[in-house]
Amino acid sequence: MPRSARTPRTSRTPRTSRKKRSSLANRAIAASAALILGGGGLVAVNVYASAGEGRPSAAPPTRAQNVGRQMSTIDCPDAGNELREVPEQARGEVDRELAAMDTQITDAYRQFADRKEQISQDPGLAENAVLGPLRSKRTASLDRIAIAIGRAGERPAGIESLAGCSLRADDNAPGNPGGTGGSDDTGDGNDTGDGGNDGNGNGNNGGGQGGGNGDGNGGQAGNGPQASDFVDIQSVQPNVDRPRQRRGASRGTFTTDCGRNENGKFNPDNVIVAPGVSNGAHHMHDYIGNQANDAFATDDVLANGATTCRNQGDRSTYYWPVLRLQNGQDEADVDADGGGRDQNVGEIQTPSEVTLKFVGSPVGRVTAMPRFLRIITGDAKAFTNGDANANASWSCTGFENRQLKDKYPICPEGSQVVRTFAFQNCWDGRNTDSANHRTHVAFARADGRCPKGFRAIPQLVQRIVYDVPPGPGFAVDSFPEQLHKPITDHGDFINVFDQRLMKTMVRCINDGRRCR
Repeated sequence: MPRSARTPRTSRTPRTSRKKRSSLANRAIAASAALILGGGGLVAVNVYASAGEGRPSAAPPTRAQNVGRQMSTIDCPDAGNELREVPEQARGEVDRELAAMDTQITDAYRQFADRKEQISQDPGLAENAVLGPLRSKRTASLDRIAIAIGRAGERPAGIESLAGCSLRADDNAPGNPGGTGGSDDTGDGNDTGDGGNDGNGNGNNGGGQGGGNGDGNGGQAGNGPQASDFVDIQSVQPNVDRPRQRRGASRGTFTTDCGRNENGKFNPDNVIVAPGVSNGAHHMHDYIGNQANDAFATDDVLANGATTCRNQGDRSTYYWPVLRLQNGQDEADVDADGGGRDQNVGEIQTPSEVTLKFVGSPVGRVTAMPRFLRIITGDAKAFTNGDANANASWSCTGFENRQLKDKYPICPEGSQVVRTFAFQNCWDGRNTDSANHRTHVAFARADGRCPKGFRAIPQLVQRIVYDVPPGPGFAVDSFPEQLHKPITDHGDFINVFDQRLMKTMVRCINDGRRCR
């Protein structure tokens, strides 16, 4: 669809309801859901489902429906992770084909969801109507990728093996015995680091709330989240273990204030992963900092863009998937790409607080980031890819020594939900990006030192707080087939600090000062 004909993508009038808790009635519903969960009930989180979904609220599922629920999403190898070496001349074409492959999966997932009951009764329909056509489209895209790379360098061998996809159950990790996840392990895309999250915990302490029903249903759009995606934060043991600071550590901090997206800048693009492709993310992002960011923003456009940052020397762009209440309310994007068309529905929440802090290295000094350095932390496809690159942490105010990676927290009354992203803190010293958008940066090892060939840079730590009702009534936007799982949360950053302010940041951190 031409951009001129689409729903406005960059602004809207914020609703005051996003700045305070929902009504008493909604809070009561959320509390009731929490009680159901606490009792061990295997109830999908569809307590806010709208009447238009057309699912009976009381009738028990039939045997055929239960069979269908064992297969809940489409699992495909992530070709983007596998393409470690792509000549610069081919990157534009390759990025467009990778974005097209994401759209192919999205379309196939819609068909699968629409025909789920039929597939439960005729499993062959999945192959004939969904997986087979998807495989053919992916094969054609992979062939075009290979041709594009081959024009400028060596054609990648065996790339066609990434065409296959499978159906899998949403309560089984890829490749687990007994699961349906038949797609090959596509690798973690980040060999240079340890995949850690700088002390934000491994997050998988969720004894919590029962086994879940594995059906991928629940949520306002019917594709998640579900009850087993939530855990009472008070049931989680403290798990934060930060590396010990050694002599010579850079102990300072630099904080930049860029607001909370009060002006409501959203779009479903991702200029890092899918430059030049509208709706490349298939989910909405919050943007703070640079206001020129969309799929078509070049470095020059970003350099000249307006910024919400208080210090105008910071024109960096900071973005992440929006968080929505599953309260039955429609958002302005209910009929738009990235919103309702991609099964992301519910009321978008403006954070109550956003902190952007750059910190140092526990073992030595940091060096300046290059301008236009791009960093993605976390993995938007971690539910199907596995957790090797998952890096967002979830917690609650007052409990931030307890961090979750693959669960949403249920916070007690008076406590707010917290998302934390600790970005990669080592850089290869040469590249501002890489073919898979990961291998030019890395996490420090457990001892705080960077991998060989990498140097320490200021580490961006984002802390995003939401004042939402207690209970399991929220979710982040995701690709439709990722079922709004918390492990798919991720953050994106492009450094557009001017040279003078970057020098000030580095000097503050290395001198052990706290600067703003």
